Amino acid sequence: MKLNELRDNEGAARKKKRVARGPGSGKGKTAGRGIKGQKSRSGVALNGYEGGQMPLYRRLPKRGFTKPNRKEYAVVNLGLIQKFVDAGKLDASQPIDENAIVAAGVTSHKRDGIRVLAKGEITAKLALTVSGASKSAVEVIEKAGGSITLTAPAAAAASAE
Repeated sequence: MKLNELRDNEGAARKKKRVARGPGSGKGKTAGRGIKGQKSRSGVALNGYEGGQMPLYRRLPKRGFTKPNRKEYAVVNLGLIQKFVDAGKLDASQPIDENAIVAAGVTSHKRDGIRVLAKGEITAKLALTVSGASKSAVEVIEKAGGSITLTAPAAAAASAE
């Protein structure tokens, strides 16, 4: 192998299609755009235009609502917490709060709080303090001998009932 023998694999580099370069190119004269009309000109945007007919995006009704101030929680599964406890990145003997979970790298940021879900097994006896948790996650943690404290106001109101 010499430097002058180096080349791409067959089919790795494709030549750019050069349109409007004469009749011999196969894409000469009108450059594959057909003849005349709006679409044959440059600088034309026809996206969504239906020839004066009411466009589809205006015929369909608006649906739904996006709440501008909704809470967005970082979701953490119990199996992941157990994995970090086993790896020694979380100390099961100490109370674990949201800042400890972020510091250990279980989730990159806590957003409006951390919500724990019940996916996965947990064997460690944990004392968790988080914004929210599913009912099944609370049951699993308490069955393992641990405790969980919910700090979110909605969760606190629900548990008071």
